[in-house]
Amino acid sequence: MPTLKELEEKYDLELDKVIKEIETKKPKTVLLQFPDGLKPISKEIAGFIEEKTKIKPAIWLGTCFGACDIPKVEADLLIQFGHSKWGKKEFNEI
Repeated sequence: MPTLKELEEKYDLELDKVIKEIETKKPKTVLLQFPDGLKPISKEIAGFIEEKTKIKPAIWLGTCFGACDIPKVEADLLIQFGHSKWGKKEFNEI
């Protein structure tokens, strides 16, 4: 199983943006949603977020079939993660 550091080298998880969003919006509850491929490392990501913001995020373990698959639960802030390598470079090369 890859570590959080190894995942950040492979994927741009944008954790700095996540931390900034939490610090800016100051939500009381944060829900993290992951695709199946990132669920094994979800506790590490949640731990990192908690360490940086002092907020304990909840992890959605239900389905995640893309950005339109929004959990039907109450949360002040929902953060959805993906693990596609799709990016500007790849898009421009098509």
